[in-house]
Amino acid sequence: MAIKIVFHLFFIYFARLAKPTKSKPMKTLKLLLVCLCISSYSYATISPEEKNALITLFNATNGEQWNISWYLDQPVDNWHGVKIKDQKVIEINLNFNNLNGQLPEEIGNLIYLKKINLGFNKLSGTLPASIQNLTELESLELFSNNFEGPIPVEIGALKKLESLKLYNNQFSGELPVELMELTSLKELLLGSNLFIGQIPTEIQALTKLQKLSLMNNQMEGEIPAELAQLTDLEELLLSTNKFTGDIPLEFVNLKKLNSIMVSNNQLSHEYANISGKNPEVLMAIQKETAAANPPVENTIEEE
Repeated sequence: MAIKIVFHLFFIYFARLAKPTKSKPMKTLKLLLVCLCISSYSYATISPEEKNALITLFNATNGEQWNISWYLDQPVDNWHGVKIKDQKVIEINLNFNNLNGQLPEEIGNLIYLKKINLGFNKLSGTLPASIQNLTELESLELFSNNFEGPIPVEIGALKKLESLKLYNNQFSGELPVELMELTSLKELLLGSNLFIGQIPTEIQALTKLQKLSLMNNQMEGEIPAELAQLTDLEELLLSTNKFTGDIPLEFVNLKKLNSIMVSNNQLSHEYANISGKNPEVLMAIQKETAAANPPVENTIEEE
C-alpha cells in the first residue's frame, strides 16, 4: 500500500515536470533521481542468506506443488505467507499449503523470525538443530504433520517462545529438560504423539503457562504436584496415557483451571473429562482435602 502511494505521488510529480519549462533539463535530472529512489525503495530486499533459506525451504518441500506457490522471480514480499518488516523476514505462514518434505537446516538462517506456522501439511523427518538460531521466535506451530524423532535439546535456546504447538505428529522420546527452560511459554501443546517417560518436575518453571496438552501419548509415572505451581493454568489435558497414582491434592490451588482431562490412564480413580468453571475433578479433590484435614474443634476440659 505504501509503495502504491509513493508511485501515485511520483506520477503526479512526473505530470508537472512534463509541462514545458525553460529549466526542463534540470527537472529531467530530478525526475531520474526520483525514479532511482523509488525503484530502490520498491525493490528493497532481504539479505541473501534469508532469501537462500526461503528458496531452500521451497525446494525441500516440493514448492511447485504447493496449493499457493511462490514465483521465485518476483520480489520476496510478494511470496505467499512471507511477512517482511525492515527488510527482514519476521513471519512464515504456510499452513494448509501442501508442503511435502523435510525442513532444511537452512531454516536456521531466518534469524529474525517471530512466527512460523506450517500446520496441516505433509512435513516429515526430524526438527533441524539449527532452530536454536531462531532466538526471536515467539510462536512455533508445526501441528498436524508427520514429524518424528525427539524434540531437539537445542529448542531450549528459544527463550522468547510463547506458543509451541507440535500436536498430531509422530514425535517420540522423553520431553527434554531444556524444554522447561522456555519460561515465556503460554501454550505447550504436544498431544497425539509418541512421547514416553514422565512429566519433568522442572515444569514448575513455566509459570506463565496457560494451556498444557500431553494427551494421547505413552507417558507414565505420577502426575507431579509441581504442576500446581502453574497458577495461570486454564487448560490441562493429560488423558490417554499411562499415568498412575492420583491427582495431586495441590491442584486445588489452580484457581484459573476451567478444563481438565485425565481419563484413560491408570490412576487410582477414574475421572470424567470436565470443562467449565469449577471442574468436578477439582471439587472432588477439595472434598478429599477436607476429609483428610478435618477442622480441629475447641474442647473445654472439665475440672
